[in-house]
Amino acid sequence: MLETIFKLREHRTTVGTEVLAGLTTFMVMAYIIFVNPTILSFAGIKGLEGQGPPFGPTLAATCLVAGVMTALMGLVANYPLAIASGMGLNAVVAFQLIAGMRLPWEAAMGVIFLEGVAIAILVLTGFREAIMRAIPMSQKRAISVGIGLFILFIGMNSAGFVKPGQGIPVTLGDLTTTRVVVALVGLLFTVWLLARRVRGALLLGIVLTTLLAVVVNGAWGWTVWTTPGVAVIPERLVALPDFSTLGKGLNLGVFAHLGVLAAALTIFSIMLSDFFDTMGTVIGIGGEAGWLDREGRLPRLKRVLLIDSLGAVFGGAASASSATTYIESAAGVSEGGKTGLTSLVTALCFFLALFIAPLAGVVPPEATAAALIVVGYLMCAVVREIPFGDLEEGFPALLTLVVMPFTYSITNGIGAGFVSYCFVKLVRGKGRDVHPMMYLAALAFVIYFAQPWLQGLFGF
Repeated sequence: MLETIFKLREHRTTVGTEVLAGLTTFMVMAYIIFVNPTILSFAGIKGLEGQGPPFGPTLAATCLVAGVMTALMGLVANYPLAIASGMGLNAVVAFQLIAGMRLPWEAAMGVIFLEGVAIAILVLTGFREAIMRAIPMSQKRAISVGIGLFILFIGMNSAGFVKPGQGIPVTLGDLTTTRVVVALVGLLFTVWLLARRVRGALLLGIVLTTLLAVVVNGAWGWTVWTTPGVAVIPERLVALPDFSTLGKGLNLGVFAHLGVLAAALTIFSIMLSDFFDTMGTVIGIGGEAGWLDREGRLPRLKRVLLIDSLGAVFGGAASASSATTYIESAAGVSEGGKTGLTSLVTALCFFLALFIAPLAGVVPPEATAAALIVVGYLMCAVVREIPFGDLEEGFPALLTLVVMPFTYSITNGIGAGFVSYCFVKLVRGKGRDVHPMMYLAALAFVIYFAQPWLQGLFGF
């Protein structure tokens, strides 16, 4: 049956190779099981407005969405690609939509649901590739780097390496406190694992830092971490998953809270991040694996993009944030994975992880901080491909990638990049080189930035 479904002989692979590849992919991306609910629930992050979804149900939703969508990718597209809640977009949900815009978390997940529907429509109508061509490559790369810097800063804050300063926006944290020392040890250990090219380095870093935190917390009389269940020996290791947040993302409250224009622009900006991240991941892995044809096209691309877009729909509806194709799938490909059987094995691992919520609740934010910092670093790798020496490309890209972390807003970064890109092209007399869709997007962002002034002027 496996031969019929996945065509193993045609792809010159075996069941054993596919199983090993699937386990490898799971190991290198399993950190999302802990990191996603940590980000979405604001675990260990103080001083933020709003309240994220609860940790336990979010963990269950994260595993369920990853398992279902990764299995669909394997069965429908027959590629060894895994899907899970995307890093970067979960930070948008937590720190921009909920903490910044003060949306209820159900409405924030509704934004993800809507942008997933929008992307699915674009895939079905064939517009996704057309929009892809409209955005300059420098902006695509800058968006990725900007989100990476955003994630890195969140990790630095979670670890306590930085903190708000007196008279300055941010300053160095107290590196002598017990919790910060544990985070620092965890970061150094994780980087050492990465340097040694150990598979599952991020997951191992989280697990071993958590064990260190439990030991330290016990040695200090359980007074270092006081949040119930964190850095303590759990009463039980497994439990039935809590699916209480499933369906809560089918919420259209964003329009009532923000207004139609601001809501539409917010959905649009998040859609762009989700949109381009997937395209880059799929083509990048496909090129390395030799799946592309002579014209650089991926066979069955529409199936891949459709399943990926449904990941955003299901992720939003299930309150797990947008699920997207993971670049870590390359680890399984490097182990010889060539078919959807690899994805099916990875999906089964996520289904088994549904039952570890009590164990996952032990993980302190300092243990996941290293993974956030490292993932941020990895997302910044494409910065070397941005032509900063060219004013027309480099200056808008710089605005995109720095405005995101400086203003704690993905939307602001994309808007600053789009508007400045069109402006520089126009003043240099190269306005015709800009795609009309870029002008429309830039105009929308001008209205977005001017919204407070327009509200005061027209009283709406």
